[in-house]
Amino acid sequence: MASHEQYYVPAQSKWPIIATIGMLVTVYGLGTWFNDLKAARPDSNGPLIFFVGALCLAYMLFGWFGAVIKESRGGLYSPQMDRSFRWGMSWFIFSEVMFFAAFFGALFYVRAWAGPWLGGEGDKGVANMLWPNFQYTWPLLNTPDPKLFPGPKEVIDPWHLPLINTILLVTSSFTVTFAHHALKKANRKLLKIWLGLTILLGVSFLALQVEEYVHAYTELGLTLGSGIYGATFFMLTGFHGAHVTMGTLILTVMLVRILRGHFDADHHFGFEAASWYWHFVDVVWVGLFIFVYVL
Repeated sequence: MASHEQYYVPAQSKWPIIATIGMLVTVYGLGTWFNDLKAARPDSNGPLIFFVGALCLAYMLFGWFGAVIKESRGGLYSPQMDRSFRWGMSWFIFSEVMFFAAFFGALFYVRAWAGPWLGGEGDKGVANMLWPNFQYTWPLLNTPDPKLFPGPKEVIDPWHLPLINTILLVTSSFTVTFAHHALKKANRKLLKIWLGLTILLGVSFLALQVEEYVHAYTELGLTLGSGIYGATFFMLTGFHGAHVTMGTLILTVMLVRILRGHFDADHHFGFEAASWYWHFVDVVWVGLFIFVYVL
């Protein structure tokens, strides 16, 4: 019979079903919230449903990852298990790549095809008959139906807060890499300094993004309901902000584990996976800065 030294098979767990329920409730609440069902159904309570689902997911993450840490610290994992974790994290990041590819695809489709067609261009320019007075430009400040979807007054200036946030995130990629090298050299003092600085940069990014959102909603008229530009802007930057929040929390957990003496130069895939995720978040932001803010 194979032992855990070859491949560890954990006991039955409640966490997968809790994760499934949590994701279902969260996505349902988010869909209800975004589609403004509260106006048609006073009992829909989208934000409350979303919050309950998010709490369920937080409980699942705390419990499931806590169990994995205990198993790892108990010496139950083998090199084969380590390879499984690496493959699992690789496929997870691939799924995240496809997630953002869908939103970037929607942005490019609107900019290159749907918008120009509504403006009378291309082989499907006959669609201009729907709104004959509509003239397409990007960013879309004047929507085809301004009564239903009033466009924003202005768009975010890329060379102020977005540029600062770009510098913060690109810098954080270097600091988390320095932390990784310090861990591999068993220099735990530098490891704590570089990782703490990475977390600080992540928190600073989120604070500036909140300031940017307040500015967009209160002064520019740029909202989630301000036409296709507002919708794609907030879906892309909002989901990215959620990923930065998650990444910052993950790195904070890594710092707490390091302070408690976890990881060494040869066994630290938990930290390595967190750094992979952080690098992915940084690369997505560079794409956002170029294609959403600048171009």
